[in-house]
Parts: sequence; structure tokens; C-alpha cells
Amino acid sequence: MYSIRRAVFADAEAIANIHVRSWKNTYTDLVDEKDLSNITYENRKTLWETVLRMQKKEQCTFVISNDVDVIGFVSGGPERTKRFQYDSEIYTIYLLPGYQRKGLGAKLLRVFAEEMKEHGYESLLVWVLTQNPSSRFYERYRAKPVGEEETTIGEGTYQETAYGWESIDELLATWK
Repeated sequence: MYSIRRAVFADAEAIANIHVRSWKNTYTDLVDEKDLSNITYENRKTLWETVLRMQKKEQCTFVISNDVDVIGFVSGGPERTKRFQYDSEIYTIYLLPGYQRKGLGAKLLRVFAEEMKEHGYESLLVWVLTQNPSSRFYERYRAKPVGEEETTIGEGTYQETAYGWESIDELLATWK
């Protein structure tokens, strides 16, 4: 059985662990090793302690747990670039490798979309490394590619694609 709840400060360690393990598992073949090694548990723990301590009302982080441990999370809030006609954004969404492809990412996406809708947001954006096969996850829920840009990870430069839902209602309708 899995449950989803709002993240609290005490979840920072678990979220940092998931972030690092999932990130390295997902990006091993997509990001140069020297750039991949820049993501450490220590810097992610500090990041998540800060995020969870300073999180604003219009932002949210949810965790998904099995009966024992936190196994994944989603975090986001207002769209950050202001270059697109989207008002909210998923900043991060990760599951531990053993829990991927079991429908749990969809559960996180749905809870997040419902929360954004409740906060008055109407549309949703997410950035994915262009070569990342997980982009198919977003396409399965009818997200459309809406832009590209280069991003820096460590010392490397990589291509990202923005996927968007013009209507959170349309995204939520995929579960009805």
C-alpha cells in the first residue's frame, strides 16, 4: 500500500537520498560522469532542508511512501522562466529505481496537479533533458513539447525540453 502526503522538514534526508539515487540512475547514460558526480547527498540534503524550511504558500512538495519508507517525491510551484504561457511548474519528480514503472509517478503527478489547481493555477510545465526517455511519461498524459533550451550541469551543457499542459483540467481529466 502506498500513501501520499505533504513533505515536512524531517523528510529532507529521505528526499535527498531519493534525489541523488534516482538522478544518478536516470542520467548515467545522458550526463557526463564528471557532471553527474557533482550531485551529492550532502548538497541535496542542504537543498531540501532549505526548500522545506522556506517553502512558500504557492509551492508544494509531496512524498509517496510504502508501508515503511519514503520512496518518491514531487515538488513545484510557480513557473520560473516567465518565457511561456504556463503559470505552474513541476521542479522535480523522482522515484527510487525499484518503484518506477508501477504507476506511482502518475499518482504523484495527479496529486501535484490537483494541488496546483486548488491554488488557482491553470496550466503546468515540466523540464526534461531532451534525451531522457522518461519524457514519454509526460507524453502519455498528453503533455506537449513547448520549448527547448540549454542547461548547465556541472561543467557540461545539455539540451532540455519543456513539456506543458495548457490546461490542468485536461491533465486531470486523463484520470476520469
